[in-house]
Amino acid sequence: MQDFNLYFGLGVEHILTWDALDHILFVTALCLRYRFADWKKVAIMVTAFTIGHSATLVLSVLGYVSVSVPWIEFLIALTIAGTAMNNLFFKGGNTQKKLPVIYFFALFFGMIHGLAYANLLLDLEGGENLTSHLLAFNLGIEVAQLLVVAVVLALTFIFVEKLKLPQIWWIRIWSILILVFTLKIAWERIPELKKETQTAIITKQ
Repeated sequence: MQDFNLYFGLGVEHILTWDALDHILFVTALCLRYRFADWKKVAIMVTAFTIGHSATLVLSVLGYVSVSVPWIEFLIALTIAGTAMNNLFFKGGNTQKKLPVIYFFALFFGMIHGLAYANLLLDLEGGENLTSHLLAFNLGIEVAQLLVVAVVLALTFIFVEKLKLPQIWWIRIWSILILVFTLKIAWERIPELKKETQTAIITKQ
């Protein structure tokens, strides 16, 4: 039980901390276009993201997939920027499609985020009880992720449904802010640029 609590807690912390701001922004960007009434669509989207990150998480921990940390961090920033950009082209009514593009974003980008989750798990994983550790870690991620979803939907309810802010404004304002912020992050995380920056810092020291 102690191990379960440890790995569950790590999963939660991997989403609900300042260091995990990029993951929070990604989930936020995914959910901006939805309301509480769309909970079934949100559930499908979250499931797609879960399938994506669970697949690469397991493959990475088992040693079948290996990607350098700088590239994972860079790609994660691009997933957020891509999702925010997709929101800018959103027009009311697109959520009625059976398989909106954003579902595929959630699945594919979830696979990239799973690589980042794996790095934290690999730092602690000793090989024993791997299945239970993966389950606890994944559950922690999902609980934290659902909390973020609930907050986004609650804010959408307040501003769009109660204060009558046009939904398209709500989506675009937040998407532009997220896009600008994550493009800055992506620029700072370009692997070669990051390497040069670190070299320059070491040289100065």
